[in-house]
Amino acid sequence: MRAAFYDGTGKMEVSDYPMPEIEAGEVLIDVKVTGICGSDLNMNKAKTAADNMPAGHEVTGIIVDVGAGVSKQVIGQRVAVEVLGSGRACNECWYCRQGQYIHCPNSTPSKKSKNQDTKSGGFAEYITRKLTGCYPILDTMTWNEGALVDPLATSVHGLRIGQIKGGDNVAILGAGTIGLTAVAAAKKLGAGKIFVTAKHPQQAEMARKLGADYTADPSDGSFEEMLLDMTNGRGADLTVETVGGSRNDSLLQSLEVTRNQGTVVILGVFYGNLGINWARPMVKELTIQNSMCFSVINGVHDYELSIEMFSDNDFNLREIVTHKYNLEDIQKGFEAAYNKNTGSIKVQILQD
Repeated sequence: MRAAFYDGTGKMEVSDYPMPEIEAGEVLIDVKVTGICGSDLNMNKAKTAADNMPAGHEVTGIIVDVGAGVSKQVIGQRVAVEVLGSGRACNECWYCRQGQYIHCPNSTPSKKSKNQDTKSGGFAEYITRKLTGCYPILDTMTWNEGALVDPLATSVHGLRIGQIKGGDNVAILGAGTIGLTAVAAAKKLGAGKIFVTAKHPQQAEMARKLGADYTADPSDGSFEEMLLDMTNGRGADLTVETVGGSRNDSLLQSLEVTRNQGTVVILGVFYGNLGINWARPMVKELTIQNSMCFSVINGVHDYELSIEMFSDNDFNLREIVTHKYNLEDIQKGFEAAYNKNTGSIKVQILQD
């Protein structure tokens, strides 16, 4: 099959790669669309050597074959693939029994089986994962929407563990893919006013299309002023930080714009040791909740809830997909994703 790899010099290259073997409990998925995630961009920047297997985790496709112990009746199902968690978890440990698959200790690099160590990602024509990590998508959903389930579920998870309540004023810091999926999810989950920081015009416009009430530049103080003015000086009930990075600006901003006794959910991935003066959040009695991927909450997986959101005809998350490239042109896709001057928001790679 054809697959794409980081070449170690700053570019993505496409070459032949062996078809994955289907182990017991697994299915073979014909990949239709894989989204380029911000983490793909950041990880490539940090890599010092070429990939030896394809990456990519925002995956959707169709089941075309099954391994031992899996009914052939699932062949032909259109699915969103939970690549990182339930798609490769052991389903037997304490965390898996709680539905917290992303924390499965038997799925970490130090304890993977030989086969799991070579589980490649979605920048390829085919991928294998356990059937338990494949969630059927709605008949009405496009492949492009199927590949949005992963980033949407990331935001859904953050809002759920942040215990969003109907009518909450929600601040969302950052308007990349995760920030925008957080806007869409917060709207569906009953948020009151939604305030968003956006660096680029196309991001601000899209945030408003998805349900944000107010947008502002994150760096000139206008966001804080606007939010306080619109909440009678209190601040946000719930703040979702989606920027991450090696600077603490957005983290400090999240602590400032959240009301006393409010909640901050950290979805952004931060790198390095970032100094924080904890006196301010302590005095404000803030709840600070980190969020990692997805899980089962109250009996429902974040993927399942995210897929259900697409049943609403007014749910227009598909509009964030601004650029599409074939697998053979994946380098062009990465270039567009890096360069926001292209107008890019979400870039997807098509294998269909």
